[in-house]
Amino acid sequence: MIPRVRAPELPQNYSWLNTDKPLSIKQLKGRVIILDFWTYCCINCLHILPNLKYLEQKYKDSLTVIGVHSAKFDNEKEIENIRQAILRYDIEHPVVVDDGFRVWEEYAVRAWPTLIIIDPEGYVIGQISGEGSRDTLDELIQKLIQQHREKGTINFQEFSLTLEKQRQPLITPLAFPGKVLATPVGLFIADSGHHRLVMSNFDGEILHLIGTGKSGLTDGSFNKAQFFAPQGMAFDAENQILYVADTENHALRRVDLKRQVVETIAGTGKQSHNIRPHGGAGLQTALNSPWDLVKVGNTLFIAMAGPHQIWQMDLETGIVKTYAGIGAEACVDGSLTESAFAQPSGITTDGKELYIADSEVSSIRGVGIVEPYQVRTICGSGGLFGFGDVDGEGEDVRLQHCLGVEYDHNYVWVADTYNHKIKLVSSSGNCQTVLGDGSAGLQDGQGKNTRFFEPSGLSAVGSYLYIADTNNHVIRRVNLETFEVTTLQFSGLCAPDVCIPPNL
Repeated sequence: MIPRVRAPELPQNYSWLNTDKPLSIKQLKGRVIILDFWTYCCINCLHILPNLKYLEQKYKDSLTVIGVHSAKFDNEKEIENIRQAILRYDIEHPVVVDDGFRVWEEYAVRAWPTLIIIDPEGYVIGQISGEGSRDTLDELIQKLIQQHREKGTINFQEFSLTLEKQRQPLITPLAFPGKVLATPVGLFIADSGHHRLVMSNFDGEILHLIGTGKSGLTDGSFNKAQFFAPQGMAFDAENQILYVADTENHALRRVDLKRQVVETIAGTGKQSHNIRPHGGAGLQTALNSPWDLVKVGNTLFIAMAGPHQIWQMDLETGIVKTYAGIGAEACVDGSLTESAFAQPSGITTDGKELYIADSEVSSIRGVGIVEPYQVRTICGSGGLFGFGDVDGEGEDVRLQHCLGVEYDHNYVWVADTYNHKIKLVSSSGNCQTVLGDGSAGLQDGQGKNTRFFEPSGLSAVGSYLYIADTNNHVIRRVNLETFEVTTLQFSGLCAPDVCIPPNL
């Protein structure tokens, strides 16, 4: 008989979020417990959150999920940054900040994400690493409830918590805007936390609100359509069509400005778990967290964060398929079919090469779209744990979970997200900080005498650069001649539940 292992107690003197007091294994006796070891940069960790939410709601009276946040990046160790991630991803279970990986080590965890299952008597009875385990967990929880009901060792009662979103409701006009796109017809903002798109002119006057502000996957008119945490966009000026990476719906959407309708053009609404290079008809091919887009001719190139690949969609035929990346999470240069990426989250182009913000290896990558079709690392260490904040050349450069890129006038602008900076990279790999002093904050001004808070999207038009300053819930504008940074004000814009939108 396999000896049962008692679950190590959780630290009471660490920081806890989404609860007004620390929780203990002993205090939760009589309930099934799932410990979710996660870090908020990790796409795989984000993918299991909907599964945990489903199980939490299904077994309200008998299951407690506790997030154990064991940070990968230095920036993720900050309590306030973890709180923002909890708000951004609408996490409704308690989270303990695993300072120094103590809980991780006590539970012998080896990778993100890992789930530890603890029975109502306080014994560890299972461990699952990776994604796609909802049905297995569901079955296991049902079995545990049945067994412990028969033994009389289960304690059915609902568990109440004080959530961060109750303390800090998201009532700002924008909520965690992930990307911004500056075009000749105006500014498009992915208002990711409000599950909608905002179109304005360059003076901040709202032209269109696209989406109801409630998460869902619904096509139709601008005031009926629904998105789920949309991110990157690309614009076809000739046909007045906006393409959208509808990230948490695992779909691509087309917004027709002339007809004022939204249509789904790729994805099934369900996450794909196939990481091998493949493809098919757009609406019959499941996608996996498309994060950013760029249009070249009739091809849409997609930073597909989930399977660590670059994809393409032929807008004439509707065929979507892998363009580069074998599906492994790594930094491998070479041919398109040998290359590997690590959660690519930003994409831009000069027409000959795609430039990629490869976030988990904190590097800027180049991907050829003309002969010889090679993948290269332009700057950054190329390692999963090679991060920091160092300007310089090529592999000596250190970035920290960069999420946004924009090609403009022979340079690539980079949103160095976890360093709270904007940097400028040449095609030869020279990288220099241009904006931000490296501290999280909201401060207008000039050059490095400015502050951002996890900026993750960039777009340039004319002599201005626009920045989605994600955790500040604002859009910033940079005069590219003076490097003066200002914060845009949007007249009449408010959170979906706060006021009645104007008749647009």
